[in-house]
Amino acid sequence: MIEKHPLKPFLPKNAKILMLGSFPPPMIRWSMNFFYPNWINDMWRIMGIVFYNDKHYFEVKGEKRFNKILIEQFCSKQGIALFDTACEVRRLNNNASDKFLEIVTITDINYLLDKLPHCNSIVTTGEKASEIIANSFCCEIPKIGEFREIMYNNRNLRFWRMPSSSRAYPLKLEMKADLYRVIFDK
Repeated sequence: MIEKHPLKPFLPKNAKILMLGSFPPPMIRWSMNFFYPNWINDMWRIMGIVFYNDKHYFEVKGEKRFNKILIEQFCSKQGIALFDTACEVRRLNNNASDKFLEIVTITDINYLLDKLPHCNSIVTTGEKASEIIANSFCCEIPKIGEFREIMYNNRNLRFWRMPSSSRAYPLKLEMKADLYRVIFDK
């Protein structure tokens, strides 16, 4: 069965960073109706550490869910756009693992970048997303925590490869946060 992306791109007008994952997990695992919705995914804990030195900053106290409104306000203020590199997939296993995702339709990255005239960085948050961007821009995949310079319509962009925020990726939360912090320090 082909599954279509359930969310629209989140594209603040001031966005300087376009953060791209592969595809959301099955909706049964969502704790909110936004990107990186799985309670056991650490993206919003990473951002809490990077910006507020508090891994619980974006959590709703006493509940196993993230605060969507706070996250949307944060992303808008920080200039972070969000979407995924796949618009349609087949799940070969009923989970969000890249290993078991068959990409049916790749996202039109050019469309997203055209909507983000101030964007200077593309950040991928996993292996499959990194492969798709590297193929789209005919470049090598950067090492985790590093970037490649790419060109799009006479714009110099940095293509950053970050570790997956999934707990399945074997790196401590604080070490992931240190890698992500470099993007925002630049």
